[in-house]
Order: sequence, then structure tokens, then C-alpha cells
Amino acid sequence: MPDKTFAERLRDSMVRQNIKQVDLIRIAAEQGVKLGKSHVSQYVSGKTVPRPDMIRFLAEALQVDELWLGGDGAAAGSDADAASAEPSGSHPEDVEIKVSGGKTMREFKKSSKLDNVLYDVRGPVVEEALRMEEAGTHVLKLNIGNPAPFGFRTPDEVIYDMRQQLTECEGYSDARGLFSARKAIMQYAQLKNIPNVSIGDIYTGNGVSELINICMSALLDDGDEILIPAPDYPLWTACATLSGGKAVHYICDEQADWYPDIDDIRKKINDRTKAIVLINPNNPTGALYPKEILQQIVDIAREHQLIIFSDEIYDRLVMDGEEHISIASLAPDLFCVTFSGLSKSHMIAGFRIGWMILSGNKDMAKDYIEGLNMLSNMRLCSNVPAQSIVQTSLGGHQSVNDYIIPGGRIYEQREYIYKALVDIPGISVVKPKAAFYIFPKLDVKKFNILDDERFALDLLKQKKLLIVHGSGFNWKEPDHFRIVYLPRVEVLEDAMDKLSSFLAGYHQ
Repeated sequence: MPDKTFAERLRDSMVRQNIKQVDLIRIAAEQGVKLGKSHVSQYVSGKTVPRPDMIRFLAEALQVDELWLGGDGAAAGSDADAASAEPSGSHPEDVEIKVSGGKTMREFKKSSKLDNVLYDVRGPVVEEALRMEEAGTHVLKLNIGNPAPFGFRTPDEVIYDMRQQLTECEGYSDARGLFSARKAIMQYAQLKNIPNVSIGDIYTGNGVSELINICMSALLDDGDEILIPAPDYPLWTACATLSGGKAVHYICDEQADWYPDIDDIRKKINDRTKAIVLINPNNPTGALYPKEILQQIVDIAREHQLIIFSDEIYDRLVMDGEEHISIASLAPDLFCVTFSGLSKSHMIAGFRIGWMILSGNKDMAKDYIEGLNMLSNMRLCSNVPAQSIVQTSLGGHQSVNDYIIPGGRIYEQREYIYKALVDIPGISVVKPKAAFYIFPKLDVKKFNILDDERFALDLLKQKKLLIVHGSGFNWKEPDHFRIVYLPRVEVLEDAMDKLSSFLAGYHQ
């Protein structure tokens, strides 16, 4: 038996050659080898041992002996052995045969469609945090926008109305949703000046996440391109990739309050581009886009006849007296899909209720809408009890407004976290205007940061703070991370003290 595990030999080889995970991914891409970030993380952490052909690639890239790197696995993994082990008709990338206890065992691999899918909001760093918690360590989770654990409560009226209607929600609803829910959403669309919307243009979903998946699956063929912001909410890129499309990331400019770089958008459009995605207010930066920026994006979409997808789940969490504008209100002649929901504004993330609104020129998307209907029908309907409280939630007093004004929790926590981060040497940050996220920048030269996932893991292990590294949002440089500032100020104070202490001596 080898003295070390495969993961240990791999890590040792990477250190000796001064090769990072991102370098392996780059080398693989140059050689036409399929190697995703999630795969490398699993190899390095010891969760997965690669196939013989991947061990061969890694050995060549790291300039080490293939048999040594693979250990026992490599000895059994020659081309001849692998060929003799494969059942007739199988694909070597899909299944693998192992010998265990004298019996032949078929091992099922995940689909290759997942090779380039990334969702590090719940990725390897979170898995390490869960292991720490299982061992009895308390971890402060600043990684996910989940209001309930931090004391944000659902309005009493919403809970009361759901309880009253629960016995009426035992059956399926219409695939697009309850009439009462869609009527309330239609009226909300009217308040947002979204044009040409009827009840038939509104679809409820198990959160916006499900609807994003449906929209990408119905639209994209292999090779189709869709413009998505960088940084982004990674589900957009994941769903586009899983649907066979290519996510092309346009830059949001930190020096310009994280607004989309219009020139970069223009440069990245070609005849394969079908659509552009906006996340406004933005996750992870907390940016809010002004009308002039939205108008420029509409002009580009009009010029190239693109669909506009606008993720506006945080549109009721806008601070400083600013106004949120739905981009669909500026584009009556284009086909737009606007997403929102109650998870964040009504503190009911676990209820899973979101919606999408089709607006504008629907004639140009008749066939696509048929696809949306087909996929909506296939899942039968979204969560009916959650649909039953949409009308109550969108009408009457909006308790979220009390959180986003001076003295309100979200406002005061935003004020504290911004000032605290600015005071930490080696950190700079743009003040967010909406949502409850902030996206600080690290001085990579000061801390010699080459791998932002390693930074997040080091912070977790040393200070028990869980954040999401910037590359988890498809940001290419290892110089950012996202903090969720939902905890109360006294909890954030402790977290920022720990972050400051950590960075005072940190160097990769």
C-alpha cells in the first residue's frame, strides 16, 4: 500500500511544481482535456480519485511518474486493463469497472454535462464547514442569503393566511399558478410599468431558481451564447451551461459602482448570441443600475434583437431613497422575461415562491413560449401553499420597508459592514445600494493571494467564518469575496474583528 493517498501525492506534486488548481484547468483546456474546477477540488480534497486517463494527464502536467501518482489505482489502470474491464457498448468516461471483494462492480459517473458547472455558494468550502459543524465546531455562516436563521421573521399575516388556506391547497394548481397569485403579480407588474402583460404571461415557480432553469432549457441549443454578468449569481451560468449553451461573461466595472461595462457587452455579441441577462439589484455586489445604464442595454438588445432576462428578486430591498427600475418598462418592443419573488423581501426563502413575467413583443418568441409551457407543464405546478400567500404578501403594508431605512436592521447592518471593511488594511469595497450582500476586494499583492478558494478555506479553518470566494461568482481574479450582512450588528462586529485579525498575519 502507498504511504500517502492519491490526494496527498497530488498536492505534494502541485507544491513542488508551483502549480495551482487554476493552472491545471488552464493546461487541460489547452490540451483539449475536459477538467472542471469542481473535479480538481474533489481530487485535491481526496473526495474522488480520477480515472486512469485523467491520472495520466495530471502526471504529465506535473512532470511526475504516472504509476507513483496513481498508486495502486494506476497499476490497475493501464490501457489494456481498462479496455478489458469495459463492458461492451459502454463509454469509458461514463462508467468504470472496479474489482472489489472478487466481484465485478459497475461504477456510475455523473454526466459530462456537469463538467463545467459551478455552484460554489454551496460548494467545497461549505462542505468543509459542514464537516466542522458535525465535529462540534460553531461556524458563522456569511455565505448564503437566508434571512430566517438571523432572526428575520415572516409577517404574521402571511403565516395566518397560509394556515387558513392550507386545506384548499392539496391539489395541483394550473401549471402556471393560482389565478389569485398571478392576478396579484400582474398588478405588481403594472406598478413597475412593465408593458403588455396579461395573467397568461405570468408563471409561478419553486423560487426563481427553478424558473431560470426552465428558461435556459427551453432556449439554448448547443453552441448558443448568452451574455451573463461577471460577477454573477452562479446559477445563471450553471443553468446556461447545463442546457448546452455557452455563458459569455460581460464585465461589471468596480470603478463605476459595479455597473455593466457597455463597451464590453458590445464586443462580446456575435451571431450566436441569443440573450442578455441582468441581475438588478445585483448579487453579489449590491449594485443598483440607473435608468441611463438600463437604456443603453435596451438599445444594444434592440440593435441585435436579443431577449432580455432580468433577475429582480431584490427589487424591494433598495436603500438610500433610490428607485428600482424594471428594464422591461423601457423595452415594450423587445421580448423580456422579468424574475422576482418573495424569498428575500418577505423573509420566506424556505417557502420557495418566485415568478417570471413575459412582456413586450411576444410575437418574436411564440415558439420559445411553447417551450416554456411544455417545461412548466412537465413539472405539473409550483408549490401551491406558497402560491396562496402571494396576494396577501404583495398587498397592504410591506414590512420590508422598515428594514431598509435608517434605524432598520438591513440599513444599519449595511452601514456597519461597509465602514468596518474600509477600516481593514488590504481591503477596499464599493458601498452596496440594495440587497444584503457586499463584495470586498483584497489586495492580492499584500497577501500574495493566488487561490481565492484557499483563502476562503483558510479563513474558515482559522476563524470559523464561512464566506464565498469571488471565483464562485465567475469572477476571474482571486481578489474578491462575498459577505452576507444579515446577522445583527453585534455578530458582524465579532466577525469583522476575526477577519481583521486573520488578515493581519495572512500570506499565501
